[in-house]
Amino acid sequence: MATDELHSAAAPAGVAAAEEGEGEAAQGFSFSIWPPTQRTRDAVVRRLVDTLGGDTILCKRYGAVPAADAEPAARGIEAEAFDAAAASGEAAATASVEEGIKALQLYSKEVSRRLLDFVKSRSAAAKAAAAAAAAEPSEGEAPAAPSESEVVDPQPAE
Repeated sequence: MATDELHSAAAPAGVAAAEEGEGEAAQGFSFSIWPPTQRTRDAVVRRLVDTLGGDTILCKRYGAVPAADAEPAARGIEAEAFDAAAASGEAAATASVEEGIKALQLYSKEVSRRLLDFVKSRSAAAKAAAAAAAAEPSEGEAPAAPSESEVVDPQPAE
């Protein structure tokens, strides 16, 4: 007797038939990790929006992004990261699972890097704008009086 015959003889008829069906289903099953589905990409965008506008360490350090600005920024970050990962040689449509995993890792790193770049540049721009606003007198205000060190003696030295 062959091993398959022993197995089916020892198992009840319903179990043996179910196991044979599983083997056929497993052969027809296809698993692809790259590219991510649109549902996955939308979940990444939602998470980025939460990160940009929520109570996170990133917001505490660089400042929260208003909700109106967070959504378009998150979509841009995700799209740029996806394009960068898709442009890599590992993200080919016929890629193996291992190559798909590498492309997904690259996508994840790109999302993180671009998120950090965005909040840093936004923070730097806000600081520069605040410094410029503080340096210029507002309309209707007289310029500040010169300090003692800036006062020049009107009489020439002899």
